[in-house]
Amino acid sequence: MLYISYIYNIYVGYRQHMSKAPLSSKEPPAAVEQVLRQLGKNIKTARLRRNMRIVDLAERVGVSRFLISDIEHGKPTVSVGSYMAVLWVLDLLDKMNNVANPDLDEVGKILEQKRLPKTASRQSRELDNDF
Repeated sequence: MLYISYIYNIYVGYRQHMSKAPLSSKEPPAAVEQVLRQLGKNIKTARLRRNMRIVDLAERVGVSRFLISDIEHGKPTVSVGSYMAVLWVLDLLDKMNNVANPDLDEVGKILEQKRLPKTASRQSRELDNDF
């Protein structure tokens, strides 16, 4: 139980320090930029391993070569749908099934556990015999 309280306190502290301004009004957090850059590098590596040029991938996805370049550079302004379309063309979309998977969300499970009642609620003893 002590571990659950520890994780919960870390989460609450993290949430309190986050800015209330929407992400679209400023630069994304450094962690988001880092993940997007790594995703872009991974997509580029996958494209090159398939011996595809940027224009070939762009044609198969149905977008411009400039958008593929933005994806490979991890630009945060590119839509999630564009990233997913590229992953689909590269046959890597199935790897996205575990992103935000609730079964793998340890913090979410801990928070949910803290909200669960400790005992069952008391039911009324009256029976309704109205059939």
